[in-house]
Amino acid sequence: MKFSAVPGLSSVKTLLVESIKNQHAAHAQLFAGAEGALNLPLALAYATYLHCEQKGDDACGTCPACSKSLKYIHPDTHFVFPLNNIKNDKDEERFKSEILKSWRAFLTEQPFGNLSDWIGYYGGEDKQAFISRDESREIIKTLSLKPFESPVKVMIIWQPELMHPSAANGILKILEEPAPHTYFILVTNAADQLLPTIISRTQIISVPLLHDSEVQSYLTDQSVEPKKAAHLTQLAEGNLNLALKLIDNEEDDHAQRFAEWMRACFKKNFAGLVALSDEYHNLDKLGQRNMMQYSMNMIREVLLQKSGATAIQRSQGEERKFIQDFSKVMDVKKMEQAYRMLNDASYHLERNGSAKMIFMDLSLQLARVINP
Repeated sequence: MKFSAVPGLSSVKTLLVESIKNQHAAHAQLFAGAEGALNLPLALAYATYLHCEQKGDDACGTCPACSKSLKYIHPDTHFVFPLNNIKNDKDEERFKSEILKSWRAFLTEQPFGNLSDWIGYYGGEDKQAFISRDESREIIKTLSLKPFESPVKVMIIWQPELMHPSAANGILKILEEPAPHTYFILVTNAADQLLPTIISRTQIISVPLLHDSEVQSYLTDQSVEPKKAAHLTQLAEGNLNLALKLIDNEEDDHAQRFAEWMRACFKKNFAGLVALSDEYHNLDKLGQRNMMQYSMNMIREVLLQKSGATAIQRSQGEERKFIQDFSKVMDVKKMEQAYRMLNDASYHLERNGSAKMIFMDLSLQLARVINP
């Protein structure tokens, strides 16, 4: 992957390129970003740039090193990533070879994918993935060898927060004193879960979520109709991976469903709420998550409407009209309570609670808040 294939993040890309040009690049860097940030694609592009034989402001994409890097087969780029206990092949070397093929295919087919996507890709069956204690020994063994082709070696550790404590402690020394011309790139979505001793040995590169304009521009470049791209951008909130998943999601009538839901809560129409709970239960997991996220976005819109900050509202048309009407029965305390309830419900959904029970319980709570 080249920097040009990663949407947005121009200031971070410039920082990385200049650090190499000026020979000021740290040997251990932590690419830290929230869920949905493009820190893994950025790390892949950085590795490509490090190996490129004709680098300018980006990797050339045509030299022998780039040809291999773009297929994720460069012999001097090494990967460590989470797995669960799926190994049932007695031939350990064959297993490693097969899982590495799956990893390269995953990066090619889902360049903006997250941990859940990776687990589903290799057939992890939603079991907890982790980086085993044996990996630290593999890292040390791998980096003890000289580079095969490139002047540098690159070790990308994805989701280091999932390292077994023994593995995390096992790499501390090599992080602090790596072999010459070796670059560690740790890619995390939960820097707060890392050992302080790892954080202290790395230079932190903060990777923000994309701006709405960058997400929308990318979607329209993928031939998504502009109106739909704008709607998906609002739902994604900077998470490009989520926006891409939503393209093929049929449940895009959240505005109508949210308005109907809030009216039923206000009127305490319990029969209507039961029917809506059934409808919600029948959505797929992405649709359920999407609806909760949309609802939290709408509470934000109500707050902006109530505070007079309409210039930064995202809602339009009929959606905006409903927000204007809904804001008349809401105050700041109600909005705070509603947002917290929606956020809690989203948390329980992520942990595979019953969608119908969560939605119905949430609806009863919201009814008491909206119309005490």
